[in-house]
Amino acid sequence: MRFPRPVAGVVFDMDGVLIDTETVWRAVQIAEAEAQGLDLPLAVIDSMIGAPWQVNRRQLQDHFGPDFDVEAFVQAIVLRHDAVCHAGAPLKTGVVELLDLLDELGLPRAIATSSDRQVVVDRLGPPGLLRRFHAVVGNEDCTRGKPHPEPYLDAARAMGVDPASCLALEDSYNGVRSAHAAGMMTVMVPDLLPPTEEIGGLCVAVAQTLHQVRDALLISTRR
Repeated sequence: MRFPRPVAGVVFDMDGVLIDTETVWRAVQIAEAEAQGLDLPLAVIDSMIGAPWQVNRRQLQDHFGPDFDVEAFVQAIVLRHDAVCHAGAPLKTGVVELLDLLDELGLPRAIATSSDRQVVVDRLGPPGLLRRFHAVVGNEDCTRGKPHPEPYLDAARAMGVDPASCLALEDSYNGVRSAHAAGMMTVMVPDLLPPTEEIGGLCVAVAQTLHQVRDALLISTRR
């Protein structure tokens, strides 16, 4: 893995990159749909990965119809999710080691997520990760969420780094599109979704774990 330009800052997605929550979201949506006797295909669930809730609510409304109570369904899956993650979501492999390297290199880092800021605090505060980031761009901070580039552009601005000099780490199609549109060096670290031909073309690389990203970043600084 090689980066086309020197890396001056790193922007992370949260769910599926920093913490292992996307698998939980998928499972609770399937469980709640089955409990209510609803048909919710996996393709619909996966199409919502990485998008803000405003977009996902519209997708659910379109899928189930105008009379469906989307808000009640969303609240039910949130309750299921919180019950599973009440003790904290597990970290993705290589997170701590990559952050340690960024500390050594003195590189700023930010989070650009479709989750609300309070969710970021709840998920990343207890394991001590939140304090290791210089900026957070949450759902409520953007007028246009992923796949629009606004979240990543705002994250770069908050770090004071040119977007073209930023490395973006994403696991979702919507996130990759957002980071690429912002002009960042985008690396997909797949979680639930495999890289497609389109998505691969928007990335400078696809990494299986954050350990690979760490190794590539370390090598790039020694050239």
